[in-house]
Amino acid sequence: MNYNSAPSELRITDMRFVDIDGAPKRCTILRIDTNQGISGYGEVRDASSKTYALMLKSRILGENPCDVDRIFRKIKQFGGPSRQGGGVSGIEVALWDLAGKAWGVPVYQLLGGKFRDKIRVYCDTDVDGKHTGHDMGLALKKRMDMGFTFLKMDLGIGLLMDEPGTINAPLGFIDDMKKYAPHILNVQGGSVTQEMVAHQKSYQIVHTAHPFTGIHITERGFEYLENYVKEVRDVIGYEVPLAVDHFGHVCLEDCIQFARRMEKYKLAWVEDLAPWMYTDHYVRLRNSTTIPVCTGEDIYLKEDFLKLFQAGAVSVIHPDILTCGGALELKKISDLADEYGVAVAVHMAESPVGCMAAVQCAAAMHNVLALEYHSVDCPWWADMVTGIPKPFIKDGFIDVPDKPGLGFDDLNEEVLRAHINPRIPGYFEPTDQWNEEFSNDRIWS
Repeated sequence: MNYNSAPSELRITDMRFVDIDGAPKRCTILRIDTNQGISGYGEVRDASSKTYALMLKSRILGENPCDVDRIFRKIKQFGGPSRQGGGVSGIEVALWDLAGKAWGVPVYQLLGGKFRDKIRVYCDTDVDGKHTGHDMGLALKKRMDMGFTFLKMDLGIGLLMDEPGTINAPLGFIDDMKKYAPHILNVQGGSVTQEMVAHQKSYQIVHTAHPFTGIHITERGFEYLENYVKEVRDVIGYEVPLAVDHFGHVCLEDCIQFARRMEKYKLAWVEDLAPWMYTDHYVRLRNSTTIPVCTGEDIYLKEDFLKLFQAGAVSVIHPDILTCGGALELKKISDLADEYGVAVAVHMAESPVGCMAAVQCAAAMHNVLALEYHSVDCPWWADMVTGIPKPFIKDGFIDVPDKPGLGFDDLNEEVLRAHINPRIPGYFEPTDQWNEEFSNDRIWS
């Protein structure tokens, strides 16, 4: 056998980072180096601090990266839901990349082999500024013309912000949301500044879950949203699957009304209409509509997915490999979903590093509905790495690569340096100050 290294003697010697802006969001690529000159790449999910990974550096130095599961069990206690899982998940992905390179096989082979040679992609689509359902339909039609066979769009109260009489809420609350937390309204083009994040009202709004906001949609608002979807379907037709996301922080009863009104438009699923931890809410929602109900991008580890499965709360899940705990955990989640007859649509709004990791895992999953792609409008996205096909997506599918590790050759330094996040400059700078981080990590006496 022709090895790329001596796997049994491989040891982790360093971990460094580069922060990239606009691919399509902020992303942080991590690199784990070894004593044999090979490096593995992972990614800290968008809007997650690399500190979640840096604090784990001292815990993995000197380890053999091929012992992925053992290292994961050592560090998984330091992850958590949503972006808090970014450090553990990103490191786990980089370990698989290293293990694949050391043994000379693609990651899917290490996960048990592949079930498919290509992965279907569902294309998420945004339209900036004030627009109609017809405008969104035209944008989605362009995706279909590019070969995409599965679509997703945003649909929710962000569309109603400038439509009088469509929202019922405590007076002044919507104005505060626009000013201090535009991102949770999914107002296109609304940037979030550090001042917004630090403001007390921003904290109160962002951390007020759906049942507690007091926001309702009026009959006029429901009519607006229903007409919006009708206009979209009038353009793209009813043959192509269309999922919807980003509904807004609205009470469950309004979500049920919304789902019922949307049934005639045959949506592929409605996504994250309630916080994922409210299992009973998802049970009520699923039992109230014929539209498939989906959640999961913020869930860390398989145990909370299992609660949803056991309760019969979802028809579809969309775990993110950079949130859920990494590749092996995603494989375990998909196996559980199989047992309960729940479809898996893998969430992915990351750089090619996170994407290739998701492709490797999706290839090894028994069933997968589709993999998200959110970077059609980023012309340099695929150029961030070398050694992948151009075009990367053909006829709505990504071919599963057979190269060792995640399946690309290396990072493209020239492209990455051209898009470094100006707020977090530097290209894989030393992180030696984290080499001696220590605590008594044992969680039992």
